[in-house]
Amino acid sequence: MTELNSAETLIRLSAAELAAKLAAGEITSVALTQAFLDRIAAVDGGARGVKAFLHVNTDEALAVAAEVDAIRAAGGADAAALHELAGVPIAIKDLIVTVGQPTTAGSKILEGWHSPYDATVIERIRAAKMPILGKTNLDEFAMGSSTEHSAFGPTRNPWDLDRIPGGSGGGSAAAVAAFEAPLALGTDTGGSIRQPGAVTGTVGVKPTYGSVSRYGAIAMASSLDQIGPVTRTVLDSALLHQVIGGHDPKDSTSLPEPLADLASAARNGSVAGLRIGIIKELHGEGYQAGVENRFNESLELLRNAGAEIVEVSCPNFQYALGAYYLIMPSEASSNLAKFDGVRFGLRVLPTEPPLTIERVMAATRAAGFGDEVKRRIILGTYALSAGYYDAYYGSAQRVRTLIQRDFDAAFAQADVLISPTAPTTAFKLGEKLDDPLAMYLNDVATIPANLAGIPGISLPGGLADEDGLPVGIQLLAPAREDARLYRVGAVLETLLEEKWGGPLLAQAPELAATALETQEAK
Repeated sequence: MTELNSAETLIRLSAAELAAKLAAGEITSVALTQAFLDRIAAVDGGARGVKAFLHVNTDEALAVAAEVDAIRAAGGADAAALHELAGVPIAIKDLIVTVGQPTTAGSKILEGWHSPYDATVIERIRAAKMPILGKTNLDEFAMGSSTEHSAFGPTRNPWDLDRIPGGSGGGSAAAVAAFEAPLALGTDTGGSIRQPGAVTGTVGVKPTYGSVSRYGAIAMASSLDQIGPVTRTVLDSALLHQVIGGHDPKDSTSLPEPLADLASAARNGSVAGLRIGIIKELHGEGYQAGVENRFNESLELLRNAGAEIVEVSCPNFQYALGAYYLIMPSEASSNLAKFDGVRFGLRVLPTEPPLTIERVMAATRAAGFGDEVKRRIILGTYALSAGYYDAYYGSAQRVRTLIQRDFDAAFAQADVLISPTAPTTAFKLGEKLDDPLAMYLNDVATIPANLAGIPGISLPGGLADEDGLPVGIQLLAPAREDARLYRVGAVLETLLEEKWGGPLLAQAPELAATALETQEAK
């Protein structure tokens, strides 16, 4: 392997760049997949490892890679029909069911459980012949903003191993940021793709609700959950979104129309003449100074590129956090009722008779669920109880309608909306673990998009002045206008990289490896 195609060089390339090298025959998928597996072995385990992965899928990943190489070597119609991303490896959030690998949802109640079927997005990834590297860590049942609520221990931020990688999908974001995978899948219920993207310097996309099938994603809040891409570039997200998106008859909430050409939108971006709306309620007071500085710099770059910057007000956003933390726990309480110790997963028998189903269920759920899951089940069950349904859940749904109307009014004034993705950079592990309300505030800027079902993207905005940690910039578009997000996001990404002299991750110290060496020296 030439120096240009050495393992250390390859793992730092974008998925689109890797796809081009594979198509040109410059590298093999087996060599590429092995390079990422070696990287996982080098930086993911041990007492001070990144711990992005819960399961590594070595044999199957290499077998798929070898199949792709054989098809390309044979040439002909089969080689011509290969997907652009064929042979490019991917990691999967362990909330998405996958045949041949355990799916735990980060919970003891599903430890060691194997699904008998693939999620629709996994079927599409297999059809594209993308080697699956393994399953990534998450907050238990996606309930958290830091990946500290995983039953299998926290994931660490590759920029600083003493800090959180965001959540709930911190494992996927950390894997991409630490060069353990070029692509990953996450799920976003209130920001669980975008917020980890912000604090790890990666790109995270929440597609329009219903544009990517949820079939096979273990449900937390069915009206909010959405599977989406986790990548290092906007184009990579568009390419992966194109693989996993589109109508699915197995998902009753799936949109009937096909996706637009998202990759073309990312490759042919322009903001000239576009109106970009600053959301008055999603910046300023309560946001870290370094976050605000990078946000303002991004606005200036867009303005200089020909965009018109306008301010819009969404007054009901002040109620979004409260509404979300009634709707989401209510739906979670209902969805998690299936984990009863009877049908599948963990079963714990009561220590004393009588041995009834109710007592088995109570013992199983007490032992199998963590504190955050129990907290949200209790809150949701209370909100749905007789006498409180209208006062809590019903009121939250009415607020949700007001938030959707705020978005409608804002999009009448602007083509896309912009805000910081998260109010702060990554905080230290354990810093907010005992303060749930402080933890919930991390999602204040991302939650409104889930309540309205609109698409959102977070891309790296630079490093905060105070701590040198990544800051995320969030773009939002009307429902079904995902292509518009990719078009604007790609332009902003290019402008920022021109300012920095290259991608943000390339400007960082030797991620993960440097952090590990530093910790070992201590």
